[in-house]
Amino acid sequence: MKNLDDILPLVEQPSRYLGTETNIIKKNHHGLKLRIALAFPDLYEIGTSHFGLQILYNILNSHESIVAERVFAPAIDLGGYLRSFNIPLMTLESRRPLKSFDIIGFSLLYELNYTNILYMLDLAGIPFFAKERDLSFPLLIAGGPCSCNPEPVADLFDAIVVGDGEEVIMQMSQAWMEWKEGGLDDKDSILQAWSEINGVYIPSIKNKAVQRAIISSLDDAPFPDTPIVPYGRPVHDRLRLEVARGCTRGCRFCQAGMIYRPVRERSPENLIALSDASLKATGYEDISLLSLSTGDYGCIIPLMESLMTRYKNQKIAVSLPSLRADTLTPELMQLVKTVRKTGFTIAPEAGSQRLRDVINKNITQDDVIKTVLDAFGLGWSSIKLYFMTGLPTETDDDLKAIVALANEISLLTKSSGKRKKRVRINVSVSTFIPKSHTPFQWEPQISLEKSRYNISWLKDNLKAGGINFKWQNPEVSLLEGLWSRGDRSLSELLVAAYKNGCIFDGWSDKFNFNLWEKALSDTGKDIEYYTSRKRDMDEPLPWDHINTGISTEFLKDELQKAMSCRSTDDCRLKECNNCGVCDFINIKPKVYTSQPHALTDNPADKGLLGTNSDKTFHKKIMLSYSKLGPAKYFGHLELANIFMRAIQRAGIIVKFSEGFHPKPKISFADPLPIGMESEGESVYLMVPGNIKPMDVMNNLNRQLPEGLLVHNCVLASSRPDREENNHTTYMISLQSGSFDKKKSDYFFNLPELIITKKNRKGREKKIDLKESVSAIEILESSRLKMALKTGAGKTVRPLEVIKNIFSIPDQEIKLASVTKLRKRPMQDDPQ
Repeated sequence: MKNLDDILPLVEQPSRYLGTETNIIKKNHHGLKLRIALAFPDLYEIGTSHFGLQILYNILNSHESIVAERVFAPAIDLGGYLRSFNIPLMTLESRRPLKSFDIIGFSLLYELNYTNILYMLDLAGIPFFAKERDLSFPLLIAGGPCSCNPEPVADLFDAIVVGDGEEVIMQMSQAWMEWKEGGLDDKDSILQAWSEINGVYIPSIKNKAVQRAIISSLDDAPFPDTPIVPYGRPVHDRLRLEVARGCTRGCRFCQAGMIYRPVRERSPENLIALSDASLKATGYEDISLLSLSTGDYGCIIPLMESLMTRYKNQKIAVSLPSLRADTLTPELMQLVKTVRKTGFTIAPEAGSQRLRDVINKNITQDDVIKTVLDAFGLGWSSIKLYFMTGLPTETDDDLKAIVALANEISLLTKSSGKRKKRVRINVSVSTFIPKSHTPFQWEPQISLEKSRYNISWLKDNLKAGGINFKWQNPEVSLLEGLWSRGDRSLSELLVAAYKNGCIFDGWSDKFNFNLWEKALSDTGKDIEYYTSRKRDMDEPLPWDHINTGISTEFLKDELQKAMSCRSTDDCRLKECNNCGVCDFINIKPKVYTSQPHALTDNPADKGLLGTNSDKTFHKKIMLSYSKLGPAKYFGHLELANIFMRAIQRAGIIVKFSEGFHPKPKISFADPLPIGMESEGESVYLMVPGNIKPMDVMNNLNRQLPEGLLVHNCVLASSRPDREENNHTTYMISLQSGSFDKKKSDYFFNLPELIITKKNRKGREKKIDLKESVSAIEILESSRLKMALKTGAGKTVRPLEVIKNIFSIPDQEIKLASVTKLRKRPMQDDPQ
């Protein structure tokens, strides 16, 4: 029977499934009281970028009797192999089947991930609906922003967490362990116990209102300072620090701005301490300060100054991904660009001032233009403007205003004369989706036809002005609108869509609206009933029993103000708006006022290996390392990232290049293909002259993941060996099949054996294998040793050789094991 290791050579990006990342937690399951699988219904690179999952992972694993492990939706190729070989979906850390856990907790971040929940349950052999699962199956819980209207997927789950989960998850875990220790064996009793916890919704218990759980102080909430460092290319490949939760701006379209109230900031001292610990534990070269509106953070300027002072020598960049035009002062922009400057995004949301007043955006066209020109003047060359179409009361004039604003910005940047380099103006548009718990929850979403027309019109008119245009698929927006305001009857549609083949609907290359249309037809669901119908202000809404703290009266009042273009002030700056969230005893805004000086100027590079300054003498060293076992699945760029961050964690100072975007002076030998092992690879570093090679090797080995090991560290030769006809020897083993010595003998008796290879650009190149292969020694029927020449023009992959000489089938080639052997014995002791 095959296992996961047997099929990893067959899949794309196999490192997604290794479970050997830095800072993961592995526990012996024997003697543990509770086993929880944290499930994210999307690919690894998306799920590992969700910091909420890392927070829960850290909280749960801090309890000695609890283990939490991760599982992500496998890509379609691996999903197919799991089915073919009857291998159940399993967690990364222990590779235990999902079905063997006590609780599975799903993150609900995006409505278009819902079919992936069914996909994961299907692969795990777990029934979809809670009513179909007895205690021989895990209990299923969920949480995340989509839980503010959980009804479309409520029948799938035994319990749903509404609001902040840091305290709730431990309360639920404690209740479960007490239930288990009490010898109770009925499901209803644990669900009843959970229902008494604030913030927990039990879908099977009718007519129960649920109050959102709120963490009153982020400084008192647990936050991981040793987050897992993912492999591959995660969406957010940097250290993320949540500076604040909640927002006071009151944008009427923004669900997050409503459901995460009140604003609660972390203290700058706490953030500095977290950044110090986290950078040391991860080796990241970028910090991202997260919140719904990072520019509103009370101490943003002194915090930025402090971070940049502390990490200047380490060339660590600080980014602010969520900023408003009216908070982006030239002073803040100057700080952002100090280390590294990337693209620049502003979200006017609407083109006209009238429509911005309707949605309570509270910025003017002058704010937008001034911010763009300031950014342009400070060196930015890529500007992105984000708008929505289909906002309540939108007219054709509002669409024209989007084009006019974008064109005006384009003309102003071209005519400023400050730089010769052309500024790239990008406009991104999506269809507005009315969300629950917002003032627009009663408003209709524009029809699919209208959405398509508006986007097509904007595309034609913006491109006519030379502006780059991107848009969200209107069909995707329509389905998101369906699920965001749907009711419990939609679970039937979800199953039908999944059975039709709908998975990974949030990915444009996987989304198939025709399959959804068939599911809608088969189940008789009227999508317009949920999306384009204006709802009566007094009609019951599917999410009425979910109390986020925002009062219905406040939402209705905000809707009336929207229709009369009246704004609502930011309660951070002026008086309370009586939204209903704060009790001003336990739940209230918590902000920090700006301090006149940087928090600290103490450098954060104490204890680093070596010293670095403009006058420091540097030397080039060569590390020899092996890449075996699970490490064979690292691609070249991935390997470079792993080494860079391990070097950072090890405290090894590396010289940086000069120029606008400094890069560490690290170089690797020729990259190996994914799946090939090697006993001897090389990497070169420029380090301060006072560093001892032995210290580099020892410190680095403590930071490298399983399968990577540095064997030697020496001063690099100024004249590397460049022998013509140098040889590389490989060991090759087949899972099945054999090597025929007669074919090997036949090959060496041939005058030539020409094969044709294509490069990445599709150009063909002919290679004579007789000029590339030095020797072949068959050791066993399924194992051989082969020497290949590595001179110019002779490079060929070992699997290409055995395929052409021994006529090995493609499937067997994929499963073959290849190890590059050391060219010469390593020195016994580092210099």
